[in-house]
Amino acid sequence: MSRFTISVSQLNSQPNLDTNMEMCKKAVYEAARNGSDLVALPENFAYMGNEWEKYLKGDRISDTVLQLIPLWAKESGIYIMAGGFPVRADSGKVYNRSIIVNPQGQIVAQYDKIHLFDVTLSIDEVYRESDTVESGKPEPVVCEISTTKNGEKHSLKIGLTVCYDLRFPELYRMLAEKGAELIFVPAAFTVPTGKAHWEVLLRARAIENTLYIAAPAQTGLHGDKRKTYGHSMIIDPWGEVIENGNSDPGMIHAEIDTSKILQVRQKLPSLNHKVFSIKT
Repeated sequence: MSRFTISVSQLNSQPNLDTNMEMCKKAVYEAARNGSDLVALPENFAYMGNEWEKYLKGDRISDTVLQLIPLWAKESGIYIMAGGFPVRADSGKVYNRSIIVNPQGQIVAQYDKIHLFDVTLSIDEVYRESDTVESGKPEPVVCEISTTKNGEKHSLKIGLTVCYDLRFPELYRMLAEKGAELIFVPAAFTVPTGKAHWEVLLRARAIENTLYIAAPAQTGLHGDKRKTYGHSMIIDPWGEVIENGNSDPGMIHAEIDTSKILQVRQKLPSLNHKVFSIKT
């Protein structure tokens, strides 16, 4: 069985790339000082504000992220999950991309958000992510990371999702079937949907698949209008909330112990009892 210490960063990113990246750098090095093996950044960590402005600045944002995140991973000696930044697609739109970078500064996994946030919450709150974002290929992404502690190798299989993906349980079941032990949900959840659905959906995904869920989130006011819910969470395979970031920017930490997954699955082997299979 393996153990990993993870840190989950809760940010209040703004429409200012340089300021945001400096804030992310501090989070990475704080996590490293605390002995974490991996630090996770939320969706829109590099730029949070008007979606059209983010789209127009997409190339500069992606260039900066892909230059600095590998550098910080290498300097700090930990894995970084950087969740949700724009990368230009062939269509002219951008992908909402999440990556995992290893301590050698190499990108070992990338995932482009599949489900796009096109919703009308009220007359004043309308989102059309598909106006600027291209949906990623409908393929679940799982990667294995590893570290050595006291001469023993520890490995962990990680599944990647982004924000609105949380509402589509079939993706999480597919990740579980591919061996995921921890699934990341970097997000920038709105306040209305966050209050109503955030925790219950995160806990449901953990319970349904008997694995860990870690959700780094944006929080507070971004620019003049956009608000997010916060409450970054780390949830265990029984559905217990290990840590909750509440509403202020900051960092939460937890140990991921894969033996807990085995214990829960022996106690309640629901994955072995499924009747229907997901067809793609």
